[in-house]
Amino acid sequence: MNTKEIFLAGGCFWGTQHFFSMVHGVDTTQTGYANSIVPDPTYRQVCTGRTDAAETVRVVYNPDSVSLPFLLDLFYKTIDPTSVDRQGNDVGSQYRTGIFYTDKSDLPVIEKSIKELSLRYTEPIAIEVDELKNFYPAEDYHQDYLDKNPGGYCHINPALFKIAREARDTATISLRSRYRKPSDEELRNRLSGLQYDVTQNSATERPFFNEYDREFRPGIYVDITTGQPLFLSTDKFDSGCGWPAFSKPIDSAFLTETADNSHGMTRTEVRSSIGDAHLGHVFPDGPEETGGLRYCINSASLRFIPKDDMANEGYAEFLPLLKNQ
Repeated sequence: MNTKEIFLAGGCFWGTQHFFSMVHGVDTTQTGYANSIVPDPTYRQVCTGRTDAAETVRVVYNPDSVSLPFLLDLFYKTIDPTSVDRQGNDVGSQYRTGIFYTDKSDLPVIEKSIKELSLRYTEPIAIEVDELKNFYPAEDYHQDYLDKNPGGYCHINPALFKIAREARDTATISLRSRYRKPSDEELRNRLSGLQYDVTQNSATERPFFNEYDREFRPGIYVDITTGQPLFLSTDKFDSGCGWPAFSKPIDSAFLTETADNSHGMTRTEVRSSIGDAHLGHVFPDGPEETGGLRYCINSASLRFIPKDDMANEGYAEFLPLLKNQ
């Protein structure tokens, strides 16, 4: 099974582990101490506040069943994201909130999620975001503590456990069941040379002289390699950059974002979540009234389906999103 991992610090790790162990798509969970300056600390040492460790839960999940943005949205329900070194009745640096990653491609996803979360609060978000430096499993009696002690202390509202059990990342599940990544041979036979070079080798087509730069008819834009839906015409705008520009994807689960430091620049690359096709880059210079983002996408990575053809092509479910066009 394809798996990924993320490390979440949400106060006392008993409740955080119990919560995520119930989520569909999560394979395993483990309590422990993250980013400690003391090797293999004990619980007693961590409680002194002198280890810099945070009580953390390692969450191993199947990205074919649940996405990282979906897991982070659930995580935010269990914490006060503006509280510093405190969750519930627990006070101390070991109870700070944090998101620690091992895959650097997760950082843009986390940063975007935190930015969206901050729009819901007037106080600053206090969630620490950092690369995982170390993780030491907690003592055995801390593992699955609330399963062993159903009446044990938990700072998380018990009503949230029902939400965890019933949560389904339907967007990710639906995508994985409907679309598949073709073999390299299939792609070479089906795509033009430019389409293959852009999607598989992260090339960039010429600005202004491409298929969809000036396309503004109502419709949907899908991944040329898989047919996965990506963008809607309602979110397309003329940025003057010479490539199709969108303010947002149809759903954040439809894309993956990766740090790109090539060509002496620091950018965020955008790829399709199913086909892993290179699409383009996202920049923070879009219209403020639509969120401030500009998804600059290669026409060669897209296929445009006009609104009148969407039902016949299998995209009827997205037609209500175009009702004003």
